[in-house]
Amino acid sequence: MNQNGEKMGVMYASFSYLLWGLLPIYWKLLDGVGADEILASRIVWSFLFMVVILLITRKWSSFMVTLKGLFQNKKQLVFLTTASLLVSCNWFIYIWAVNHNQIIEASMGYYINPLVSVLLGMIVLKEKLTAAQYVSFFFAFVGVIILTVSYGMLPWISLSLAFTFGFYGLAKKMIKVDSSVGLTLETMVVTPIALIYILYLVSQGMNTFMTVSLKTDLLLILSGAATAIPLLYFAKGAQRIPLSMLGYIQYLAPTISLLLGIFVFGEHFSSSHFIAFSFIWFALLIYSLSNAKFLKRIKQKKESRVGA
Repeated sequence: MNQNGEKMGVMYASFSYLLWGLLPIYWKLLDGVGADEILASRIVWSFLFMVVILLITRKWSSFMVTLKGLFQNKKQLVFLTTASLLVSCNWFIYIWAVNHNQIIEASMGYYINPLVSVLLGMIVLKEKLTAAQYVSFFFAFVGVIILTVSYGMLPWISLSLAFTFGFYGLAKKMIKVDSSVGLTLETMVVTPIALIYILYLVSQGMNTFMTVSLKTDLLLILSGAATAIPLLYFAKGAQRIPLSMLGYIQYLAPTISLLLGIFVFGEHFSSSHFIAFSFIWFALLIYSLSNAKFLKRIKQKKESRVGA
């Protein structure tokens, strides 16, 4: 990868995480709409948006071939369905957290997520951990315990977000498809459920769409683009930069969300929060540095083999 390509990769990845970090502002604009209806709308409009993207980028035939292959491979279909349900749960929890003034706890979930992914890799994929990764888990665990004692209960929003996204990543690892095709398939699986729920809301007179204001309708429709665009830019960035660099950039989103929660939406950031976050930030620092060194050693080994 040339230097210019890597620079573009950093820009693409940073832009995607910037958008993810700013998403709480978008969901706050829909504060009067239930998280359930926002989720259903987000799924349907994401699917329709991605269909348009596939047609524009001429990937529709690739989508159909992949879809046919999935129906012939029951194991892959199970992983796809699992991934779809997990990411839907993750989206619902995040939207609910934002609109119930829990952005700080939600941001912690995405700080913890990389460590959860490593933990799942160890348990499910039998990957070996380094000493530094064990140390990072210890500090993250202490951070969660501090919050638990402070709240008087488990920080369920943080842990739910971290684990649903962690298991989602694990399921995605089992499905080898193009990112845009993958997102279309994931939203396609849950779109029938979302449509049925929207129709139920309409039948009960509980729907917000087409009943409140044009602004609300547009925001619900554009939630599809708000979901898909960061994912597409993330995919473009991930193709151009090393995994270690992507690992550092990923903390941009929860950091922006955390700052929004404290300084824009006025959520209380207590001393317990600060201590808990400090432990988790330190855990991530250890993890990131050890991961960067590990990837550097792999790169050096590859280069020495090529030289030989």
